Amino acid sequence: MHLRFAQDIKLLLERLANQPLTLADIMAETSERGFSLIIGLLVLPFLFPMPPGLTGPLGSACLLLAIQMALGKRSPWLPKKIASFKFPHWFVLKLLRNLKKVTRVLEKITRPRLVKLAQSPQVWRLNGICIAWLTVLLISPIPFTNPIPTVGILLFVVATLEADGLLMCVSYGVTILITLFFGFICYALWQAPSLLPNIFR
Repeated sequence: MHLRFAQDIKLLLERLANQPLTLADIMAETSERGFSLIIGLLVLPFLFPMPPGLTGPLGSACLLLAIQMALGKRSPWLPKKIASFKFPHWFVLKLLRNLKKVTRVLEKITRPRLVKLAQSPQVWRLNGICIAWLTVLLISPIPFTNPIPTVGILLFVVATLEADGLLMCVSYGVTILITLFFGFICYALWQAPSLLPNIFR
């Protein structure tokens, strides 16, 4: 694994597997990089089937961090109740297995490009807004859609950690496409009651 994202997440997961760490511990270790690392760690499970009960704390933490990014904050903060969350051992092992699958794809599409753009304070805020919006879609009650906004969030996370401005631009386009997709779903659900009588006529 050559990506900083993959290496950092792998080290964190290995530490979590050996001795349970809280989100507060991880934030203390990673400082500014903690925003991207923790957001990546929080949303990575949504790429795969998730047991009930984890969506709330993981999604809430991700949304809070994204809002702080949008406000220009550089040091992550979480309420004590969320910051004390510990990842279950089985959950960490599952993430370690799945991380390799994700990394194989990401290694092919990212490298440092348009670095000044990637490190711009304005872009940092914009990324926070996009991640917050994608997190809202992620925790929405529409079934079977979790992996879709998760992909968008992970693209922002990797682009930030790898200083890949070009991938960030791609991420904005992906965010627009995901928004349109969810808009179509909402429109279809809204129209469904009026269409049912015509279907069964």
